[in-house]
Amino acid sequence: MGKNLSADPSEPQDRGRYRRKVQRCLDTLARMLTDGSFSFPRKNIGLEVELNLVDAELRPSMTNTTVLEALNDPSFTTELGQHNLELNVPPRPLAGESALQLEDDLHAYLGAASRKAEESGASLAMIGILPTLRHEHFDQKWLTNNARYSLLNDRIFAARGERTVLSMEGSPLPGRQPERLRSYSESILPEAACTSVQLHLQVAPEEFAAHWNAAQALAGVQVAVGANSPFLLGKALWHETRIPLFLQATDTRPEELKNQGVRPRVWFGERWITSIFDLFEENVRYFPGLLPETDREDPIEALDSGQAPKLTELRM
Repeated sequence: MGKNLSADPSEPQDRGRYRRKVQRCLDTLARMLTDGSFSFPRKNIGLEVELNLVDAELRPSMTNTTVLEALNDPSFTTELGQHNLELNVPPRPLAGESALQLEDDLHAYLGAASRKAEESGASLAMIGILPTLRHEHFDQKWLTNNARYSLLNDRIFAARGERTVLSMEGSPLPGRQPERLRSYSESILPEAACTSVQLHLQVAPEEFAAHWNAAQALAGVQVAVGANSPFLLGKALWHETRIPLFLQATDTRPEELKNQGVRPRVWFGERWITSIFDLFEENVRYFPGLLPETDREDPIEALDSGQAPKLTELRM
């Protein structure tokens, strides 16, 4: 998400060029999977942590640029909101004591970030949704100063053609009616409220489908055990409010397309997969690119020449 992009608006022909490039990348991926072109000496793990920056009153602190400059560490990068940081702990082999080493490294990184944040008058807060977020924190001026985020914001709103609607109803509590949230946003910054920890596992291509399907089967249990986001904009809602919030904040569908059953960009899926190829093919089939930037490399020509092609990123 932190990759810089051109701030120039894309032309209509850019989308067609991007679509053709993505399809060529998909064809290249299929061939690489069939030919066993991916080098895989061992399983690796990595970790991504999204952090909130808060002030002395535990309100969002819009200081990520200052903290990142003070850290001067490529393991830390921007996220969507100015009160967010992202930490990418370097991957390492899964075997042996790597999990313990990962924990030690995480403590070291967080300690360094905490010290630099304090020098800027801020602190780190690790929670699914920061309860002190208010409607004014979703103003577009609080997007991180990076062309990628502004473009993403503009493309989502252009595709939807209307404001973001946040509409949720909380869980009923004993003796109380469930609380309801109905709010609007002129930016995609509600997405920045959804911070998380993501453990990455690198597996061989032929093992991917089984791991993915197992992760899908366990997702409900993981949500139940790890739910820590009950509050949003002063309302007590779902125990894990990040799920509907992220879906609604990134939704490019107006009401008419929702009523037609068009899939949202954030969804759980509809079937088990048999290959990692299924996921990329699904993205290409259902979702047009929001940031249609390409380079000049032809992935099939690169593969034929013995180089590792740079496959176009197919996600949002």
